[in-house]
Amino acid sequence: MADKPHIPFHFHALGHAFSARFHRPFECAVEAQAATSLPSIGGHASSHVLDFQAHHFVSFKHGHTDVSGSWMDEDTVVTKSTAIVEGLNLLDFITADRIVARLTAEGKRGKKETHIIALGSEFHNLRIAGYPVEVILRHDLFLDCPTFEDLRKFIAADKKSGKITATEDGVALCSLVDKIETDLPGAKAKGHLLFIPHFGEISFAEVFAVPGTRTLTMMRLKLGSPDGGTATVSETLSQGQPIPPWGT
Repeated sequence: MADKPHIPFHFHALGHAFSARFHRPFECAVEAQAATSLPSIGGHASSHVLDFQAHHFVSFKHGHTDVSGSWMDEDTVVTKSTAIVEGLNLLDFITADRIVARLTAEGKRGKKETHIIALGSEFHNLRIAGYPVEVILRHDLFLDCPTFEDLRKFIAADKKSGKITATEDGVALCSLVDKIETDLPGAKAKGHLLFIPHFGEISFAEVFAVPGTRTLTMMRLKLGSPDGGTATVSETLSQGQPIPPWGT
């Protein structure tokens, strides 16, 4: 007897551990490290990088990504995407034992969007200039907003909180950050951003969302003097859509 056909579904997940482009004091492009993506039919993929170093700019002990997608039962699809950096040293100024971006998604028959959450995403022993930095995340944001429309409405109401949020043309930008705590001299926190004199700007746990898709970037950096450039640390995406018509 032939297997009962599954509900058609288009899996999509990807991630990378680190990427950057430095332009001062000299040009140095760092291609996406430990990058991987999930086949549209589901399955599993992973990538690992050990003992990476790019001049004086950055080093880390282990970068790895892992993506998977499968049918849990005849009515449920599940997807996981993680991007992890361990032993990070950025410009001998930012260090962390472990930075994890983790997205999991569950889709059900009759629903056009999967419910994507970020439980497991974390910063462990993050330090800047030797000072501890505590980034407290609000995981209930994704737990309480199963659809893009739920997230859009929450963000629109959340603007008064002082957190940096935006919605426009079917796109939402927000963050999982609840607050940032540090005694780093001169540092100024605003929402999910941390401004550091003579270093630059760091965005923490930034979320770019469109219907059915969430991209989580645990650190995005805009570097000022004396080193200039941009970088991302632990970035992952999860998205899954039923192939219309759903349920045929």
